[in-house]
Amino acid sequence: MKLWQQVLIGLFLGVVAGVVLGEKAADLKIFGTIFISLIKMVIVPLIFFALLSGITSMDGQGNFTRVGLKGFSAYILTAIFAVLIGLTAGIVFHPGTGVDLHAILSSSDVAQPVATAKAPPTVTEFLLNLIPVNPLNSMVNDNFLQIIVFSIFTGITINLIGEKAKPLKEVIYSASQMAFKMIELIIRLAPLGVFGYISWVVGTQGIEILESLAKLIVVVLAACTFQYLVFGLMILVFARLSPLPFYRKILFTQSIAFATSSSKATLSTAMSQLQERLGVSKTNSNFLMPLGVCINMDGTAIYLGICALFFAQAYGIDLTTQNYMMLVLTCTLGSIGAAGIPSGSIIFMSMVLSSVGLPIEGIGIILGVDRVLDMVRTTVNITGDSAITLIVDKSEGALDEKLYYKKDV
Repeated sequence: MKLWQQVLIGLFLGVVAGVVLGEKAADLKIFGTIFISLIKMVIVPLIFFALLSGITSMDGQGNFTRVGLKGFSAYILTAIFAVLIGLTAGIVFHPGTGVDLHAILSSSDVAQPVATAKAPPTVTEFLLNLIPVNPLNSMVNDNFLQIIVFSIFTGITINLIGEKAKPLKEVIYSASQMAFKMIELIIRLAPLGVFGYISWVVGTQGIEILESLAKLIVVVLAACTFQYLVFGLMILVFARLSPLPFYRKILFTQSIAFATSSSKATLSTAMSQLQERLGVSKTNSNFLMPLGVCINMDGTAIYLGICALFFAQAYGIDLTTQNYMMLVLTCTLGSIGAAGIPSGSIIFMSMVLSSVGLPIEGIGIILGVDRVLDMVRTTVNITGDSAITLIVDKSEGALDEKLYYKKDV
């Protein structure tokens, strides 16, 4: 039985247990707590090695050539725009309204929420706080921004060393694979975590909370649909091409992405479809698509932004302007770090929530619907990678427009 099916079964059994046991279902919370604790255990090494591996793997193939700069800039800008779409959807539709997670908040051994935190630092203090005076201390204290800065600086330095750093890069790659395998093993416990958290939440708050999860699903789907249409507008404006052939010929790639929930698993199919049906040059597609799979996850960025506001609203916490700026940064970086990993956004959501002082224990509540939304997010992710690759290829004069507009036989 597939994992997502097990998660749905865990969700169903959790609802049943919560309804039947009522307040007594609180004892089942331990299963969800164990699952979240395991995520906490590996989040720091995962962030460090995932980002470090991504940066060092860009040396050579991902160097800053003209095409690379175009692709890299486009990927980052669309990721930021996707986060803004997610945050806007969260502000407008209030998916967390009606959900009361104060029980989680009062029992969490986490940092105090932003509502009771001290006054936000000045711009100077914020910038100075980005520099990890002691990187190990930053890791111990879960200072994710400092960890990210240290990872980026370390990766750039390793790339500057050149060929002599090849053995080190292999070690880093192996370490990142180890971190991914640890996450894979932990995610297998998701059905148990879902059962524990859902039974506790339904037992203590009533089955009405599921209505709010349904609202969260609708908001995420609406935001992803909007982003999907934006890709067509980008093709129309920047490539001066009709987006209709793109949407028509990308369907097979999207079906693979939807079924596997993995951009990496869809990569080879996407590249062949771009080259053989859309007329994108082999050189640019072979370079930009792998780069996009590593750093461009627009659907994930949208999801992280909406979920951050979902939890803030459920906890009854008002976010400041600085909090929103922090969310734009961490959601963008989180979408990069989660690239290509099924349900990877769940892991990096811990970083996003922690960055604005929100407890991460509530993550267990959305695990039951994450798999379905992951399929949609991955479809948006690979569509974005393909659209930007097409646009950059057109700007370089390498696109075969006759093949692009040619109707399939």
